[in-house]
Amino acid sequence: MSSPAIQSMLAQMQSLATQAAGQSEKGQQVSTTVGEGGFAGELQASIQRINQLQQAANSKAMAFQTGDPGVELNDVMVDMQKASVAFEMGKQVRSRLVTAYKDIMNMQV
Repeated sequence: MSSPAIQSMLAQMQSLATQAAGQSEKGQQVSTTVGEGGFAGELQASIQRINQLQQAANSKAMAFQTGDPGVELNDVMVDMQKASVAFEMGKQVRSRLVTAYKDIMNMQV
């Protein structure tokens, strides 16, 4: 997956996290958190963890490419797979959130 596609996906997920934080389209604050963290906080933390995994994998790959003696190929591959799995999980969560949102919006009262 290319870097622009990854950045686009992260931007979409951050947009969903912002909306889940309670901002309605009219700019009114809506109280949606339960307890301390809430859903929006968990979503934002997950996006940040995915981003950190991708940045760590990229920096380790760059270190390997430059010939850093402390970086092994198997470590680079494991980190890249962790980042890939985390990103795919994030995409699945985003897809399910969008589907759930659409289902709720199509409910008849």
